[in-house]
Amino acid sequence: MPANIPMTSQVLPGPILVFDSGVGGLSVVQALRERMPDLPLVYACDNAAFPYGLKSDIWLKQRVASVIRCLISEIQPCLLVVACNTASTVALPELRELCSIPVVGVVPAIKPAALMTRSGHIALLATQGTISRPYTQQLIDEFAADCEVLKVGSNQLVQLAEIHLAGGEVADAQLLEILQPLLAEPRLDTVVLGCTHFPLLQPQLVRVAEAAGAQHWQWIDSGAAIARRVLHLLSNAGYSNPCCPDSFVRSCWLTATLDTNSQLPESLLRFGFDHLQVLNHPSI
Repeated sequence: MPANIPMTSQVLPGPILVFDSGVGGLSVVQALRERMPDLPLVYACDNAAFPYGLKSDIWLKQRVASVIRCLISEIQPCLLVVACNTASTVALPELRELCSIPVVGVVPAIKPAALMTRSGHIALLATQGTISRPYTQQLIDEFAADCEVLKVGSNQLVQLAEIHLAGGEVADAQLLEILQPLLAEPRLDTVVLGCTHFPLLQPQLVRVAEAAGAQHWQWIDSGAAIARRVLHLLSNAGYSNPCCPDSFVRSCWLTATLDTNSQLPESLLRFGFDHLQVLNHPSI
């Protein structure tokens, strides 16, 4: 936090910036709002480069750093939440060096899943990029070494979550096909949603899984843990009940304009973001 802001102040010196490649980070926004409805949030998505899961690590490090640098210059946030598993597993160290504000990342909830499972059989449902990265395997080796972990990658589920939030319909049959590798494991009891997009479809995923016979699965994502971490950092800095000054517009920043028939603005409004702005900068 800036040194010139009194630690006893309840008014934040800037909003919390929540960043993702698309709309998946809105699941983290939802978790934050459940715990502190008045927390001033600005959302940003790099929709010009969506989806991140298909990009190389080298490209992602450069891209994420460039976009974040521009966003911080425009928004002047007091804290950054990288609400994207792909960006977090690739670029967090560089972002923490780049930023003078606290940076909170999101990683697959392997540790809590290992504590929750009764059978010792866990599934990680994430993007292809996330399940193949060494960082993910390090999490499994460190926190779930005594568990059987099934890794299932689905970039399609990211696209389906975007369609859902934009007002489109996602067929149960599409989700059932994605869940087939999990349904084939009879001892599985805990499913980690390792992409922030996936909780947006969790009610439908649960319904489809239960209809297929998996009524006993526990579902877990990182939203609650991220919200706890953000509120812990604010509390430690003296903001036990931060409020939202009138000067903070609950805006959403994009890196590309939307189609005129997009229903995304209506969906964003449900999350409290009533003003869309496009980040125009020659470096991105």
